[in-house]
Order: sequence, then C-alpha cells, then structure tokens
Amino acid sequence: MSHLMNTYARLPVAFVRGEGAWLWDEAGRRYLDALSGIAVNGLGHAHPKLTHAICSQAQALIHSSNLYRVLNQEALADRLCAVTGMDNAFFCNSGAEANEAAIKLARLYGHGRKIDAPTIIVMEKSFHGRTMATLTATGNRKVQAGFEPLVSGFARVPYNDAEAVAQVATHNKDVVAILVEPVQGEGGIQVPDPHYLAQLRRICDDKGLLLMLDEIQTGMGRTGRWFAFQHTDLKPDVMTVAKGLGSGVPIGACLARGQAAEIFKAGNHGSTFGGNPLACAAGLATIDIIEQDGLIPHAHALGEALKSGFAHALADVAGVRKIRAFGLMVGIELDRPCGELVRLALDAGLLINVTAETVIRLLPPLVMTNEEGEELVSRLSPLIIDFLRGSPRP
Repeated sequence: MSHLMNTYARLPVAFVRGEGAWLWDEAGRRYLDALSGIAVNGLGHAHPKLTHAICSQAQALIHSSNLYRVLNQEALADRLCAVTGMDNAFFCNSGAEANEAAIKLARLYGHGRKIDAPTIIVMEKSFHGRTMATLTATGNRKVQAGFEPLVSGFARVPYNDAEAVAQVATHNKDVVAILVEPVQGEGGIQVPDPHYLAQLRRICDDKGLLLMLDEIQTGMGRTGRWFAFQHTDLKPDVMTVAKGLGSGVPIGACLARGQAAEIFKAGNHGSTFGGNPLACAAGLATIDIIEQDGLIPHAHALGEALKSGFAHALADVAGVRKIRAFGLMVGIELDRPCGELVRLALDAGLLINVTAETVIRLLPPLVMTNEEGEELVSRLSPLIIDFLRGSPRP
C-alpha cells in the first residue's frame, strides 16, 4: 500500500529515464512524450546543456535566503524583462503562486484607489491553480467543489466575450483588474478571436484596470513567440509564468510593468524558496537554449505541421469536431468524452492528455523533431479513428 495521499488518478507506469522527446519506463519500454509534463519540459528530457547548468549550480550553491541578494535571480529577472518588455519580477515556485502574487498585487492596487472590496474579472472555463484564491478564480466547478467557502472578490464572465467584460467593468465599481489566459489550456485549447486581448487592453485603459495575463501554459516559446501576448501589439500590466520557465525545476514568476511594478513594497509578499540559485540557473539556461537552438520559430513551424497533419489524417472522420492549434498547443475536439484515449495511447507508447472531457490536448516539447511530429500524427490518428468507431455516439 502506498503512503502517498490519493490526490491523483495515476496511470500504471513509472518513468525512469528520458532523452529529448522520449521517456523509458521501468521495463525499458519507450514512449513518445506529447505532453511535456503538461507544458513543463519544453526542452524535452535530459537536455545536456540544461543538465550541465543544474549540476554546476548544485555544486556551488543550491539555496540562499531572500534576506540576501541572489545573483542568479537578478540575472533571470533581467532576461525575462528583456524578452517581455516588463519592468520587474517576483519569483516563486509554481504557477499557482505566481497567480496568487498577481491577485495580491491587484488587491493592493485596489486598496490604493480606496476600493474596500477589490474585484477581479475572471473567465469561465479558465484554470489558474489550486490554492484557495486561484481555485476560486478558476472557472471549473470540479476544481472548486468541496472547498467552499470560496474566496470573495471575483466576477466571472464568458471567455472570448469582451462585451461581457465591458459590462461588468462599467457597472461594478469595485473591479480593479482582469485576469485572463491568452489561450485556455485546461479549457480545451480555446483560442480567442484575434482582437480579444486588444479589446481587453482598451477596457483596462479606459477604466484604469490592470490587465493580468496568465501565461503559465502559453509562455516560454510554446505558441511560437516567447509569450502569447507577443502575437499582438499590446503589453499586459501583470504577467505570470511558470511551467516551461525551469524546464522541470520548480519556478514561477509574476512580472509587472508601469504603475503595477511599483505596487509591492518590502514586506508585502515573499517566498522562502522562490528564486533560489538552483531554480534560477535552470531558468537562465532555458532561455539561453531556446534562443541558441532557434526553438521559438521551430515551435511555430512544428505546430502548423501537426495541425495540418491531423487535419489530413482525420479529414471527414465522423466524430472529430475541430482541430485547434496555437504553436505547440494542439487540441483535437471530439463529439464525445474521450478520456479512455489516454490509456489507449499509453498502451501504444504515446503520452497525451484529455481535458474538458472531449478535447485531446497535445503539448509536445519544443525540441520535438519534424520526424517525431510525423510519428505523433501517425501513431495517434488511428487510435482516434478506432476509438470513434468503437465508441457510442452521444
């Protein structure tokens, strides 16, 4: 009997080694990883440059308190601000913590404007984390169920509906910020209309609100830009990043710009482990490798190839509703629940995910080769077709 808390419905496999886009289990069986630890292992597994950076830093210094300067932290903040145009960064250990920092920053901003109950507009079908504030911000009742009472201070509207946001911002004088994912990952790879973020930016500018982008899943090159907002001309006031930032080493960050960058003062927020030398060494190496190996344009090109490949392989297949892709975020929506495909794919030596019950979610590593991308299409497409033929229609 395991002494682990029963918080995961784990698949019956344990991985012991990885290389690039491949993983090996205890029995020596090889699997093509099309999930990347849920958008974490952007550099794949055991990248030699990343491994060297982590080992070298571990030999020198793993942790020192934020009571002192952390040189790697300062360097990583400089690099992140250089690629984003943001002004400063707070480091933590996860995406949920980064979003907690953003929520606290927004509330402090609201109190500075003499608003007693600062409210943040959030979206239906969103996902922002599992802490009490971030699960409240999340638009999924399954995440929230059983943890009531939830945290106050959030107003929810449909995703990709700027008019609904404008209505709430106009009629609720307690609104201080908008928190939104540029692409909803857990929500089923939902890509908004091209002008959606620009419309939210205008609302924020008109109302004096903070535009806060959750780039935890979309960041670090995954969409074919460093961050998804860079597909537009706008900039957020606050942005959160984690997952791919450390390529598997836990690290998160909340970045801010303009007036938002001046809100936190000494003592307002903190983290024991956040931004320690080891995690920041991984972050610095990740940025270096992405730049040096040209992984951002590769992510765009491979994402287009995957979308085209699946569109061809699944053309006219009854039960396939839509194929969505934004860089290396690929969603294949079926007309019925398809969680069974995760186990079927595992049996076929392929790691995938199903989210929003009916969407096959693929988040391949940025280092996946074109040939491995073709193999992903050729392995997964027959599984989908066989599943649809053998599964009852809804």
